[in-house]
Amino acid sequence: MANAQERPKIIKQSSDATAIPERLRVLVPDFRNLGAMLRVLVLGNVLMLVTVLIRTPELENLGYAFLFLAGRVELPLIMFAMLLFMLGPWLAHLSWRDLTLSMVSLALGVTIITQSWLMPPSSHDAYLRGMLWALGSSLCAMAYFRWRQISQLPALGEARILALTARIRPHFFFNCINGVLGVIRTDPKRVEQALESMAELFRELMRDARELVTLGDEIDLCNRYLDLERLRLGDRLNVTWELKHAPLNAQVPPLMLQPLLENAVCHGIEPNPEPGAISVRIVRRGNMLDMRITNPACKVERRTTGNRMALSNIRERLALFFDVEATLTTEEQLGEFRVRVRIPLRREEK
Repeated sequence: MANAQERPKIIKQSSDATAIPERLRVLVPDFRNLGAMLRVLVLGNVLMLVTVLIRTPELENLGYAFLFLAGRVELPLIMFAMLLFMLGPWLAHLSWRDLTLSMVSLALGVTIITQSWLMPPSSHDAYLRGMLWALGSSLCAMAYFRWRQISQLPALGEARILALTARIRPHFFFNCINGVLGVIRTDPKRVEQALESMAELFRELMRDARELVTLGDEIDLCNRYLDLERLRLGDRLNVTWELKHAPLNAQVPPLMLQPLLENAVCHGIEPNPEPGAISVRIVRRGNMLDMRITNPACKVERRTTGNRMALSNIRERLALFFDVEATLTTEEQLGEFRVRVRIPLRREEK
């Protein structure tokens, strides 16, 4: 009866998981991200170049006009970017309207300080032009970020679909069923644990893949997956976790480690008749989270296309979550296949 009462709750959780969080509707950019900072600086310089081209009809004067305007724009632009970086955590909790007002206020404030203190203009008209340029540039920047975030919504949805289709593989599902049938009479307790692991794994597969999860939760999910694989692989599957220096409250994309472990099992353990070892090492290196997965390199080539598709899917999702700050690299050396993932360290807010 207890299990029957819990079923409606499980269905409700799966239904609610598809709701889009409020923060994703607001689409606030992360100004602590290196990619966002680079885009602010590049956009400011592009707007400066456009201004020079409009104001200077003579080609021979373009170089001088550009250097003259750069002397007035670069310093406030850098100060503006630094303020965005320092205020990033606070800006991330604002609504889009409040964020736009804050951006405009910061741009005007920086312009007033630099023009009146460091580079006093020769006339009130020059002072007013600087203010108008800062206003227009900040609005253009916000319009660009708004457009970019909205344009990513289809990609986020597609990434979720790819994550689901890549993970719900028929061979894995049937292997789990066969593994359960193999021990259903000899070890009923293990069967019960296996079915719980399957329920938890597939519940995680059906949740919204656009929210970050804690590293500890992702590791728990991986252990449930490995328990299911041990039903059929037995002692052939050995996994070593090195988590002594791993920040378990760090935030990572959902279903990031599990697909990498599944690749390691499918391409490094399953084809080999001899036992094999998978090593997972997760450490913090400065402001980055470094994750390395090593498995035996199988000499028999099988499902190589699926392997590349899974890695490409993870790369795309890392780029959507962390822009240029995340990397995924692979190498094969000394009979081992190694995958290394580096993402910015983001901790769970309490």
